[in-house]
Amino acid sequence: MFTSIGHQFLWHQLGYLDLSFNLMDDDMSSFFCNETSLSVINLSHNRFTGIFPQCVANSFLLEDLDLQMNKFHGALPDTFWNLVTLNLNGNQFEGQLPRSLYNCKYLEDLNLGNNQFEDTFPNWLQNLSYLEILVLRGNQLHGPIVKLESKNIFPSLIIFDISCNNFSGSLPKAYIKSFQAMKIVDDEVQNNSVYYIQTDTGSTFYTILPEYDNSMTTTIKGVSTTFVKIPKVFVNIDLSENKFEGEIPNVIGELQGLKGLNLSHNRLVGHIPSSLGNLTNLESLDLSSNMLTGKIPAELTNLNFLEVLNLSQNQLVGSIPRGKKFETFSNDSYKGNMRLCGFPLSSQCNNVLQQQYPSSEVEEKFGFGWKPVAIGYGCGMVLGICLGWCVF
Repeated sequence: MFTSIGHQFLWHQLGYLDLSFNLMDDDMSSFFCNETSLSVINLSHNRFTGIFPQCVANSFLLEDLDLQMNKFHGALPDTFWNLVTLNLNGNQFEGQLPRSLYNCKYLEDLNLGNNQFEDTFPNWLQNLSYLEILVLRGNQLHGPIVKLESKNIFPSLIIFDISCNNFSGSLPKAYIKSFQAMKIVDDEVQNNSVYYIQTDTGSTFYTILPEYDNSMTTTIKGVSTTFVKIPKVFVNIDLSENKFEGEIPNVIGELQGLKGLNLSHNRLVGHIPSSLGNLTNLESLDLSSNMLTGKIPAELTNLNFLEVLNLSQNQLVGSIPRGKKFETFSNDSYKGNMRLCGFPLSSQCNNVLQQQYPSSEVEEKFGFGWKPVAIGYGCGMVLGICLGWCVF
């Protein structure tokens, strides 16, 4: 419950400073500029105000900086050097993303979510070979994610969250195809880890190592979830609430380490790729509020760990696949798809199919459908034109 650091605080040669989860509301810019030995600063979950101190950005020794959930504002300095972790989530920073982060060759965790940054996608980060967590959600980022010619695009990334922005164009197929770390399933880690999270309802689960020391807030299985420590088995892609168009690329099915996939609230069209059935570790799949068509692939019944499925508000048709986890999903998973039928919906598939393909008067009267009539009409028209030309 501390409310202030105090100007006489002695931290000469201090290397690690953690004052997180207090009630401090100082302007921190005057506290750190005379201290050059700090390598870890954690001031998260306080009420600090003011702008980002230039002297902190200039520090060569600083490796981990966590200022999330405060009231900092203004533009960031563009002089970062040796950071491994930078978490500024939940402040009021604005302007462009600092290009100097490209100099941080060992950067592993970059969380700039829930601020007011206004920029395009930071393609210049793609060659940071150690970057594992990239969170840019809840800003004013915009434009397409440009495909750049590179053989080494985010090779270590396991958390990719750019939701709640204004990105447009096609889904970044070239990036998804290069997410090499998401293609790896570590069975030993998988079997010996339990998530350590705190939800809005107060539920808590504890974890066995390995884990990151960093914390993160994201949407998991439709619920805003805070990871006090991020488990290494958590592999997640969240591209929701943007303006992405086009089809869902088949290459997503190669990311077999995925736990969560959220593509909801975009403008996606086409069929749901059957390759998503290869994501056998998937626990949450949200494709809602798009313009997807066709049938639900039967291959999705292979997802034995799937706990949350949301395909609502699309234009899907046909019968819902039966078996395994699909028996546990409620009507809410499918609402807004008027031409879907079968369990758990009340509409029977026979009735829906009759509404989709009603028998014509020709079928009732003559016993054959419209296709033979159309073929005969077309052939007769061609023959008539040919004979007319000959007579002329």
